[in-house]
Amino acid sequence: MIEYFADHMWQLWTVVAVVCLILELMNGDFFIMCFAIGGVCSAIAAAVGAGVYWQLGIFALCSVLSLFFVRPAALRYLHKNDDQRVSNADAIIGREGRVVETIEADGFGRVAIDGDVWKAVTEDGSPIEKGQKVTVVSRESIIITVKL
Repeated sequence: MIEYFADHMWQLWTVVAVVCLILELMNGDFFIMCFAIGGVCSAIAAAVGAGVYWQLGIFALCSVLSLFFVRPAALRYLHKNDDQRVSNADAIIGREGRVVETIEADGFGRVAIDGDVWKAVTEDGSPIEKGQKVTVVSRESIIITVKL
């Protein structure tokens, strides 16, 4: 039995790599993926006949090198536009909405955007009647500024 495992260590390393990839899918921070890369490298080493200690060394070396080189490159590639992504309420700037309560001259009204109703003022202080389509120009706290 031990001889079978010794002769087929590449299968064990392949299972290690697949399990690491499955765990990475649940985690998503590209840390466990590095161990999957180490498992693949060790599976290749086992397939060409390297000894168990060589396989362990290759696993450790490839995993550490992946942590320092592959992981940062993958994170940079996948998060390259993070600084440009707007979040939370700032995401409504530039969106189009419909006036649900008339916006008075130099006063307030209400605008519906995707089912949410926002307190709104106009950009130039002019009134906008109920039912008009408007575009969000800016946001200050919970009050949005709109224009026709």
